[in-house]
Parts: sequence; structure tokens; C-alpha cells
Amino acid sequence: MDSLLPSEMATKAEEVGITKANMGFSKTMVLAILAGAFIALGAAFSTTATAGSNLPYGMTRLLAGITFSLGLILVIVGGAELFTGNNLIVMAWANKKISTRMVLRNWLLVYVGNMIGAISIAILIFLSKQYLFGKGTVLINIMNIAQAKCLTGFVEGIALGVLCNILVCLAVWLCFSATSVTGKIISVIFPITAFVACGFEHCIANMYFVPLGLLIKAFGGDEANSIIEANDANYDSLNMTDFLTNNLIPVTIGNLIGGAVLVGLVYWFVFLRKQPAK
Repeated sequence: MDSLLPSEMATKAEEVGITKANMGFSKTMVLAILAGAFIALGAAFSTTATAGSNLPYGMTRLLAGITFSLGLILVIVGGAELFTGNNLIVMAWANKKISTRMVLRNWLLVYVGNMIGAISIAILIFLSKQYLFGKGTVLINIMNIAQAKCLTGFVEGIALGVLCNILVCLAVWLCFSATSVTGKIISVIFPITAFVACGFEHCIANMYFVPLGLLIKAFGGDEANSIIEANDANYDSLNMTDFLTNNLIPVTIGNLIGGAVLVGLVYWFVFLRKQPAK
């Protein structure tokens, strides 16, 4: 089957936005929890695949991005509600098909559900002690990623969040054109690989990375501490306060701007805006 043209993709995006905004509480919450878990599983795949890598920086980041793509593939093909992708429902809002209250309700429910799902996988990974695999290389990779996220500045976090969700929402946008599972997977891989390889920031992924790092730091015990000491690592900046103020809050703001404004409203303006009569 032929793929949809951009104007048809915009109409489909609007229809999807209306459906998402009208979805019931329990269904929205369950699908949001699943999406948070799916993104966390992609993150776990990525940190494991790149643990102890001796490849050049760019190739390591490329591998991280390809493997992380699993998360959004599961969301799109499996069916789930992801906050960053749901920023595109502003297309239906801008066309006055749904209210502001409905948009904010969806975003809040999905954001909370994504957080529950992502943290739940972080807890499961911690309890499984999977982070000790690879003679501690997975642990060091996780801790380094978590610490780096806590050191992100506020303005930097917003900018990195904007860039990230431009690519995430473009991946979702491209999926609207696809008429097969293969097409959807291919649509996802390149934009998601790009955002991870470039080091952009995704608020839902960070709900997995940093809580897992905090769990290991606080409750990892002698096994984790011995690996950290052997690598002469210091994770003093890995704490909840720095995570919230330096990363999660600014990155969430940036994700909203990048997805809702720079993708959703731009495509609404181009394809769905009512033209004044001549």
C-alpha cells in the first residue's frame, strides 16, 4: 500500500489526537505505564549494549541510539501512551477539536503513568542485579549516565529537551505515513538513533536512568561500592535535588516546546489551519 502524503498524515494526526484526548482514565493510565516501561527497557538495552565499549565516541553513541530505538518501537507498534509523542495532540487542539482542559488532562495523566512505568523497570533492574553484569561495566555505564544528567544546566536542559522531542515527534509523525509494521519501525529508528547519538535529553528516559543510579548509590551495598571504588568514580552530584532542578524540570519544558510547538503547531499551520476566504 502507498504511504500517506503529508496532508493526509496531518488529518490522521488530528484524528489520533481526538481519540487520545477522549480516552478514559484507566485505559490512559495503563497505556501510559506501559509506555514508560517500554522506554525504560530500551534504555536498559542501550546501557547494556554500550557498557565497557572501546569503540570511538561516535560509534558508541550510534550503538546506544540504535538499541534505544527499541523503546519507541514498542510504544508505536505495541500501542502505548507516551508523553513526548502525545505532544502532537496540539494539532487537534489548534483546530478546536478538543479543549485545553482535555489536552492538559491527557499530558498530566500520561506523564504520571510514564513515570510509574519507568521507575518500576528501574526497581526491577535493581532487584535483579542486572547492573552487576559485565564485571561491573554495566553499573559504571549506568552511574556515569545518571551523574551526567544531574549536571545538566537549566538552560542547557531546555535546549537539549527541545532538540530531543523535535526528533521524537518527527518519528511519530513519520509513522502516520506508514501502512505496515516494517514502515513504522524504519520510521522510528533513524530519528531516535539521532537524538540519542547526539546526546539530547528525553524526560521519560531520564525517569529510568537517574532513579536507577540513585537506587544503586543508596542501596547497592558492598558489591556496587567495590566496583565504584575500583574505578575511582565519584557520584556526589547524583542526587534527587540536582536531578529535578538541573534535568527533569528543564528537559520536560524543552520536550514540550520541541514537540508541541516546533512540530505539532508547525504542521498544523501548514496543513490544517483554516485559510481565510479570498
